[in-house]
Amino acid sequence: MKERERAGKENSLEEVINRLLRAYQLDGRMKEMDIISAWEEMMGKAVAHRTENIYIKNKILHLKLNSSVMRDELMHGKQVIIERVNQKAGEKIVLDVWFE
Repeated sequence: MKERERAGKENSLEEVINRLLRAYQLDGRMKEMDIISAWEEMMGKAVAHRTENIYIKNKILHLKLNSSVMRDELMHGKQVIIERVNQKAGEKIVLDVWFE
């Protein structure tokens, strides 16, 4: 392929990576990992410290907490958690929160 033909088809690295993630259906998983890594930033140190396990499956955020008091408080604020997570992701990736 000639250099001139290639020059017209240049894409940014970000575009190429995003296409690759979409092609392999990994873009949603990457957003989930971003949410998990930003959990302390979104919810604060107190909640993050008491969170033993966190994962997203079938648009449900699963939380395992080591404090029953914290679990009860967060159950009352489920909608706030959903809104924060979806806002951070830039789309609706969580529809509900389950506590273990």
